Amino acid sequence: MAEQAPLYDVAIVGLGPTGAVLANLLGAAGRSVLVLEKETGVFPLPRAIHFDGEVLRVLQSVGLREQVLAIARPGTQGMHFVNEAGQTLLVRGGTAALGPHGGANNYYFHQPELEAVLRAGLARHPQVDVRLGHELTGIAPHADRVALQVRSAGASATLQARYVVGCDGARSPVRQHMRSPLVDLGLCQPWLVFDVILQQPVDLPGHTVQHCDPRRPMTYCNVVGARRRWEIMVLPGDDRDALVQPETLWRLVAPWVTPGQAQLERAAIYTFHSVIAEGWRAGRLLLAGDACHQTPPFLGQGMCAGIRDAANLAWKLDAVLAGRAPEALLDTYESERKPHVRALIELAVRLGGIIQTTDPAEAAARDARFRAGGPEIFELPPQLLGPGAFDPTAPAVAGRPFPQPRLRDGRLLDELLGRRSAVIGRSAALQAAAPATAERWRRSGAIVIDQPEPAIDAWLDAHGAQAVVLRPDRYIVGVARTGAELDRISQYLPVAP
Repeated sequence: MAEQAPLYDVAIVGLGPTGAVLANLLGAAGRSVLVLEKETGVFPLPRAIHFDGEVLRVLQSVGLREQVLAIARPGTQGMHFVNEAGQTLLVRGGTAALGPHGGANNYYFHQPELEAVLRAGLARHPQVDVRLGHELTGIAPHADRVALQVRSAGASATLQARYVVGCDGARSPVRQHMRSPLVDLGLCQPWLVFDVILQQPVDLPGHTVQHCDPRRPMTYCNVVGARRRWEIMVLPGDDRDALVQPETLWRLVAPWVTPGQAQLERAAIYTFHSVIAEGWRAGRLLLAGDACHQTPPFLGQGMCAGIRDAANLAWKLDAVLAGRAPEALLDTYESERKPHVRALIELAVRLGGIIQTTDPAEAAARDARFRAGGPEIFELPPQLLGPGAFDPTAPAVAGRPFPQPRLRDGRLLDELLGRRSAVIGRSAALQAAAPATAERWRRSGAIVIDQPEPAIDAWLDAHGAQAVVLRPDRYIVGVARTGAELDRISQYLPVAP
């Protein structure tokens, strides 16, 4: 009789940043993970170049903070939207100061270097089985598992897992199998992406510049080290084949850099999309990252959104697999994540409307509106979850990330909390909770802190609270002023049977 394939806890299809972070999170939780990646190595050319402070916090949670900081730089000067005359219309702030997540608010990096760090991180977990050069060719869901048909080097095999997560990109075969439709949010525009490596110092801005020039909208990015990027809008009538030729590329960026100053690394035309899937879960099949949402790059949030997906989904899969939560917990993944993703995409589309204006009269009217109030400063939409696994009666705090201050002993908060739920509060408040609640904390594996640090005391005071309950992904379950309130919000913590 043929030997039956092992049953993995989770199979992840795709080993880009979203899949690699999810595999690291599940591996750190002790889950057996199968990773299927059709390519045989890391794609060597630059793609994503930006992540934010919350993403760094997720990477910290799997022990990769220092490795990632070694290959990234903080975005200290933000992003400036500048018109044809060189006037600043709009600014997204930037700082190297310690932000709410325990790092800078923005970082720039080279994606192949990040992927190498993430894949090296997987080597720490022997129960994570990474199979490169393995293409998914078929999906057969069953009541208690999913069978996967896989092809590698001309040979086919059947593998199986309790859950499957498609982190397999914009053309996701997993999404196609699930028949989850894509909703178009209004932007579909080709842009030329042109990456160079400086060969000598060049006087270029240290920040990202959105050139809102109706003659040819462009984006300039100071990436990391000597790497620089221009994104150039493809206009009607452009000859795309001619556009990617070196002589055309250098002519387009001639105001800033010359062929003698930089080496061309890559030039390719991409179509920027703004879509979001309906249906991120179908039984034991789930989607994450570009498989379920795609955003124009004007906010640098495409990869960030996928990594947030991974952080939200990982602890829920672990809780369900451990028997601490019903499968219905997985339905809160889409309900929580989709509103924030949609808000980011819609903001990127609005910014795209500012940048991509090519009618001179419309551009002049746009400039006049901004000049009337001076340069506008904006930040990303606050990280606020949609309805899900937290107290819905406290919308001012619940469903938002808890800050990560540095503690008196020099550690960041999450270094103390680990990848567990947490109950943090003043001793009197925690002692006022019912014995059954304290038992629930124990069964959930939560860390209980009854002597808050000064920074946490200040947060409690600012929110009129005596205690706060956190999920493993560091989002707030709820706050309590009394023992009865603490009893109530603690019911949201999944516990072992």
